Amino acid sequence: MTENINEDTTPPRRGIGRFAFALLPLAVFGIIAGTAGKMLYDQDFHGKDIAAIPSALIGEKAPSLALPPLEGANVPALTDEAIKGKLTLVNVFASWCIPCREEHPLLKQLAADSRLNIVAINYKDQPANALRFLEELGNPFKAIGVDPKGAAAIDWGVYGVPESYLVAPDGTILYKRVGPFDALSLKEGLYPAIDKVLGKPGS
Repeated sequence: MTENINEDTTPPRRGIGRFAFALLPLAVFGIIAGTAGKMLYDQDFHGKDIAAIPSALIGEKAPSLALPPLEGANVPALTDEAIKGKLTLVNVFASWCIPCREEHPLLKQLAADSRLNIVAINYKDQPANALRFLEELGNPFKAIGVDPKGAAAIDWGVYGVPESYLVAPDGTILYKRVGPFDALSLKEGLYPAIDKVLGKPGS
């Protein structure tokens, strides 16, 4: 029998190519998921603590407030009048927000500071749940406005909850805290901002 020298004896490779092609979407998904996970869980995203993200509103007039009250909370609605002429801390919170629960004792501590008027925007919450939250943990707020669709939060440039804004008596935003307050952020962030606006020596 004569051997056919033109016969290709190389094993077919189409199966390997198809297998590699089938794995391509999985590999792409893995890369995307890994990147997203790093963005979500890496506190030092792009070398910056997310709490230190600057706000475009710093030094600008605070957006107008005309939010309805949280019925049953026994405090007035959050309007421009609620903060006019007062050094005010505007806190954005929700009952479903675990970090809000963690920072709440510090807000109660701040409420005892006669220099501060503390008010709140209740963000995308159920009123009954917000009331239970305040009944359980205490209410440090002198006014609360409900923001069920997050429209006011968009105006204020909110990234998420909790967030807090220090507003001068003339309505200028002086300081922003992204995320919950802790002892360090009070000492190095909020208190120096308060001292500066009140003209304390060395501020």
